[in-house]
Amino acid sequence: MTATPFLQAWFEIMDSDTPERVLDRITDDFEMAIQFSKGGGQSAEFVGDRAGLVAYLEQREKSVLVHAITRGARVDDTELVLGSTTRDGLFEASFNASALLDPATDRCRRLLIGRTPQIEFPG
Repeated sequence: MTATPFLQAWFEIMDSDTPERVLDRITDDFEMAIQFSKGGGQSAEFVGDRAGLVAYLEQREKSVLVHAITRGARVDDTELVLGSTTRDGLFEASFNASALLDPATDRCRRLLIGRTPQIEFPG
């Protein structure tokens, strides 16, 4: 059993051939912000509600990156993780993610993700 079962499942879905299944895991009042850095000053920010998440999903590569959570904790209705992504088994980026969950449904109300290839945390 992982300390962060929601985010563990979220990233497993994101790594699959059907990442759009995460849409079933958000609430009606969902809001998100994803700061996505490619390094070298190149970054994009994705923000919004369900439509923002749909736009993010439409532009991302499917079944290319693999997320691994290296540290995580859950405090009440909030999960926080530190992890990394790999491409073809090689380091691509580090990420932090925070999810505020609805305790009644265990669906995500708020999601904040930051990602950068500029720093790697030892596993």
